[in-house]
Amino acid sequence: MAWIMKPSATMEVERRDEPYLTPKMRKELEDVYLPRYPRKQAATIPALHLIQDEYNCVPWQAVEEIAEFLELSPAQVYDTATFYDEFTDEPVGEHLIMVCQSLSCELCGQANLLDQISHKLGIGPGETTDDGKFTLKTCECLGSCGTAPAALVNHTLHEDITFEGFEKALDEL
Repeated sequence: MAWIMKPSATMEVERRDEPYLTPKMRKELEDVYLPRYPRKQAATIPALHLIQDEYNCVPWQAVEEIAEFLELSPAQVYDTATFYDEFTDEPVGEHLIMVCQSLSCELCGQANLLDQISHKLGIGPGETTDDGKFTLKTCECLGSCGTAPAALVNHTLHEDITFEGFEKALDEL
């Protein structure tokens, strides 16, 4: 397997004056999430969710801000962000649709479901509609193998999903 190399050591991080990790987000992390865990590092995923939900991506500057807040290295935060399919450093649409492509979902009709969703939205996996409303992605596993096929629409898991069920979820948005 070939490794994909990024020039992270020489890369320049785009910066803005206003922090991505706002005082309100810091307070939420301190009041809601940090008390749940024995170590600050465990709040990495909630912090990434706060950023992703607010900005539709996790910019590099935000990775550095989360790292500083949680007393971690930026590499530790970036490793976590890039491990999970739902986090991205590129902006996604207002609504993120992730269709599981695990073996269980594949055996239960994921490919057909994905084709129907792609046709309905007019985009393929990894693409965003022209109006910026929807981004369609595939992911490796949603942890719902017993109720395949599964899809995540924003933060809502849909199990045993059919195209009709997907259309209903879309109408609710």
